[in-house]
Amino acid sequence: MQLYQHPYSLDSQKVRLALEEKGLDYWPYSINPLKAKNLDSRIFRMNPTGKLPVFLNGQHIIFDALSILQYIDSIHEPLGGDDVDREKMLLWMRWTDSWNPKLFTLNHVPQKYRIFFSRFQRRAAIARMAECPDLAGKYHLKLHSAYATEEQLKDKELINSSNELLIKILDAAEDQLSSTDFLAGGAFSMADAMFIPVLARISLLNLEEEYIGSRSHLLAYWNRVKKRPSYHAVIGKYFSGWRKYKTLYATYSSVWVRNLFRRY
Repeated sequence: MQLYQHPYSLDSQKVRLALEEKGLDYWPYSINPLKAKNLDSRIFRMNPTGKLPVFLNGQHIIFDALSILQYIDSIHEPLGGDDVDREKMLLWMRWTDSWNPKLFTLNHVPQKYRIFFSRFQRRAAIARMAECPDLAGKYHLKLHSAYATEEQLKDKELINSSNELLIKILDAAEDQLSSTDFLAGGAFSMADAMFIPVLARISLLNLEEEYIGSRSHLLAYWNRVKKRPSYHAVIGKYFSGWRKYKTLYATYSSVWVRNLFRRY
């Protein structure tokens, strides 16, 4: 199994958590989207949207995180075994997947950094378009999507709707975790693999007190899952404490240099 992914990608985190919890062997390829590495032609030929992750297993190529997790769970015994309510697990997975973290994330990133990376990524898409004329149409769609995102960030109603959905999911999780250790029962399941990166993103944006700390059962769950080896391997070693500043600064510095020398 091969996984084209990056720690910045929330969907990549979901898939890697699932693989780590299942104990499956896989080869992760790091593709930094902030450096526009997801726009390289070899990635675009596999997934014309340029989105991460891209999961390969033999003849199977899957781009959608929900579908990848369901595929992984079908390998050998399902994660959590009989201690997991499978119907409830699938409901949680679909609900978590329905929330788009992109607007929430970008809305909480300082504008100067958002513009800095967005401009670089658009220039990289234009450069790749010139290098690979056969993919020009796909790169054009990617550019259109980037401009559309900028417009969506100006839509306060859309931003509020995204935030309201997140709050509903967190409130439901608080209620569920008052009676079970995990989202779908007494054991870690694919529902948790989908959900934990959402909490990690909230924490990365320094919003933990507002969204997690005010919910006691959710906070206890969050503190508990952060101790799991899978969390450290996928998220913790990149974003816990001072590490997040190291990870983010390294990317910012690299993009700044590439901008300076116009190496898109």
